[in-house]
Amino acid sequence: MPPLCALLTAAPGRKYLSQVTQELKEIFSARGAGTTAPPAPAALAAKVRTLAPSMTRSMQRVAEAVASDPAGCAALTVTGLAELTGTSEATVVRTARLLGYPGYRDLRLALAGLAAQQQSGRAPAITTDIAVDDPIADVVAKLAYDEQQTLADTAAGLDTVQLGAAVAAATAARRIDVYGVGASGLVAQDLVQKLLRIGLIAHAHSDPHLAVTNAVQLRGGDVAIAITHSGSTGDVIEPLRVAFEHGATTVAITGRPDGPVTQYADHVLTTSTARESELRPAAMSSRTSQLLVVDCLFVGVAQRTYETAAPALASSYEALAHRHRR
Repeated sequence: MPPLCALLTAAPGRKYLSQVTQELKEIFSARGAGTTAPPAPAALAAKVRTLAPSMTRSMQRVAEAVASDPAGCAALTVTGLAELTGTSEATVVRTARLLGYPGYRDLRLALAGLAAQQQSGRAPAITTDIAVDDPIADVVAKLAYDEQQTLADTAAGLDTVQLGAAVAAATAARRIDVYGVGASGLVAQDLVQKLLRIGLIAHAHSDPHLAVTNAVQLRGGDVAIAITHSGSTGDVIEPLRVAFEHGATTVAITGRPDGPVTQYADHVLTTSTARESELRPAAMSSRTSQLLVVDCLFVGVAQRTYETAAPALASSYEALAHRHRR
């Protein structure tokens, strides 16, 4: 028998079959996904922090593993990672797709890139929570690190296409209504006072009844913005739903991109948060992230309306100048 025929008819070894099966799994795990570009390696940790609360427990184990040890996981096959996390290969692939990667092979490439970045000489992360007996210097250092990490995660995970669309809608809006309660209500007020100072008509609503009665007055060409970290705050979702049903362009600023609020949002701007602790509740870290997003939104609008925004801003400064003189 010719050598080639002998190779073709020889019984393949177990190791060979295992390798081919593994490669086929990773190739086919990438099929059927959309054409959206996967997140950059730097955005992976942010995506994990943002999406983990909405994952199943088995998917959380996979996500936590890749975030805590990107170098180690990058060296694992889909089967190896499934065994490490006590899950299944299908769960690993679903987790990769939820994080924005077409398949596990793409996630492995991102993990390798993230591992390389982490080995490039960065300072070690501060990972301990604030304790009741921490010296004030440690409190400052830990809070500063958490704030920086929250801002970096938000910037890395913010969809600039969605942001650009929200900016365009706000720029052309006849009127802008912003909904938020609690700490998110303070962020809503911050955005509105900025928009007012560049000459736009904007209103912040923290009272749910007033929010709904104002939302019914909106129509096409208006913009409604809901700010809710959890994505499930009923007092914010209801007026956004009413605005959506009346034809307004709707925007959700939320830490849960799969939360109920997004079903009534034309555009979703995702925020990130630091880990919660007893002395640092979610409202603190979510506010930091939300303020970055609304600042990006405001600056984008100011850029597009510069010819009118600059004089309006100068006039507002002048109107208040005498209050700052001694």
